[in-house]
Amino acid sequence: MQLNGSLAAVIKRAAFLDRDGVINKAIVESGIPEPPSNIKDLVILDGVIESIEILFENSFIPVVITNQPDVARGKKTINDVNLINEKISQLTKIKHFYSCFHDDLDKCKCRKPKPGMILQAASELDLDISMSFLVGDRWKDIEAGQKMNIRSYFIDYKYNESRPQMPFNKVDSLLEAVLRECEKK
Repeated sequence: MQLNGSLAAVIKRAAFLDRDGVINKAIVESGIPEPPSNIKDLVILDGVIESIEILFENSFIPVVITNQPDVARGKKTINDVNLINEKISQLTKIKHFYSCFHDDLDKCKCRKPKPGMILQAASELDLDISMSFLVGDRWKDIEAGQKMNIRSYFIDYKYNESRPQMPFNKVDSLLEAVLRECEKK
């Protein structure tokens, strides 16, 4: 199809997904979520595989954006994080992972609540942010989405930490967020 003498651009929209607590089970210690230590501890949450299939069927590109400060803290290596990401990719068919390996004190541009990973993914994958949405389980996820004016869905596990500020949509799972978003078509 041609529009004004040029090919019409294909709109590429994303589902920006936090990793730990959205895709895989977070390890909760003293009310604070932690990532799995290794592949043996990795548990994909119920409904995630179905959610990713629905996203693909509805022309959303699933993009994982994840803070992984344990690398900066010396608890994990970049390779440890990448191995878990690769396993998640094998299990879910998600192809795009953006990880921030910094801690808060590093004051980088990529660590949520800053929107650096969203901006990087949008640029590299040619995504239309205005047609995209975000799902997270922590205030930093939601704030990153809000800074980009992205519809944000909050999975509330009632962690022992700050809560996100409105506006956001509260859901019980990734599947609920995906079904809500795909009903809007």
